[in-house]
Amino acid sequence: MAERKKGKTGSRKSGSVFFHSQVKGFRLVGKAKTDEWILKVLKEEKKKGGEINFVFVDDEFLLGINRQYLKHDFYTDVITFDWTEKNQTISGDVYISIDRIKENAEKEKIPFITELRRVIVHGVLHLVGYKDKTISDKKKMTLAEDRYLAIFNS
Repeated sequence: MAERKKGKTGSRKSGSVFFHSQVKGFRLVGKAKTDEWILKVLKEEKKKGGEINFVFVDDEFLLGINRQYLKHDFYTDVITFDWTEKNQTISGDVYISIDRIKENAEKEKIPFITELRRVIVHGVLHLVGYKDKTISDKKKMTLAEDRYLAIFNS
């Protein structure tokens, strides 16, 4: 999992967002805007941001995490580890498979960056308490994803 930083989490009172990539040749474009957007999502959800790490990995890396920590033996696009404590400052690690994002974008015939942003906000929404195990929960999650994607694009 992403290395937890000791001491201050950044200079902003509202939280810090960090992006890490273990995928050769992948670099998130628009980090500053994405950072601001994530913090805006937290504010809209009435949550205080702590430290959130986004770690971009390949399928095999995320499959290993899925097997080790969740006991699931299948590929997935995102796994979120929630480190939020009793003080309700939202913190966590969000692992995203770049391989899954590419495949899902091709399958849905949408741009890679659109699918990537959807999965980024999906991870953030898990951190603030959204679930997606039931049909009703999935619908709420999708509506929230769509709303926050529209905010990013406005």
